[in-house]
Amino acid sequence: MNNTFFVTPGSVVRKIWSRTDMVLFIFAGAAAEFSLNKAVDWLYFTGRLPADPIGRLYSTLGYAKRIIFAPEAEALKAIDTITAIHKGVETARNATIPEWAYRDVLFMLMDYSIKSFELLERQLTEAEKEEIYSVFYRMGARMGLTGLPETYQLWLPCREAHMHQDLAVSKYTPDLFTQYKKHLRPMRYRLMLQVQALLVPNHIKNLLALHTTAVFPSILAAYKLIRFAHLDNWLEPFLLPRGKGK
Repeated sequence: MNNTFFVTPGSVVRKIWSRTDMVLFIFAGAAAEFSLNKAVDWLYFTGRLPADPIGRLYSTLGYAKRIIFAPEAEALKAIDTITAIHKGVETARNATIPEWAYRDVLFMLMDYSIKSFELLERQLTEAEKEEIYSVFYRMGARMGLTGLPETYQLWLPCREAHMHQDLAVSKYTPDLFTQYKKHLRPMRYRLMLQVQALLVPNHIKNLLALHTTAVFPSILAAYKLIRFAHLDNWLEPFLLPRGKGK
């Protein structure tokens, strides 16, 4: 029996994706960037994202955890399922999702995995960053994506170029944030905006006019002390809202 895993047990990637708060930070960063992506109309085609953005969060996290924590054969099957779902949407719309849009999503997961860990835990080593990049690079390669840089260092300028080429404020931008506010409720929504302001690159922060309040860094520092004392589990029901059907 083959017990090989797609992501090695003990990997920093597993540590990141096993933490509810880190995964929510990744979601916050991706939520900001999704609203600006020039291919965001694809997320509106089925109507599922604006109808239930939190449900989409649970779905995305479910696939991510299947890939990151499952044996390799199951992880590859999950990646193939994601690819097939997107192909089905393309068939329904009679159009093709641009490959750069797939790369952008992959780049978000890479970038916010790193930034979330560093915001809540510590600075990652270059070797750890390469390890994170390698996991998502292999996901992209399995999906058939081309033009992926081979290393983390080569990816950095590519990420910057993609952000400037593929992001812009559109009619979908305010609508998505309206939906986030509706489904998250005011307090969680304000928390998401504050996390986004600390997490996203400056280009995205400027496009969305995100600002950190004077008090939030102190709140985050206090939360990190609670995490260090392993007293943060009682906060999870507040941090993690319920999507439809949950």
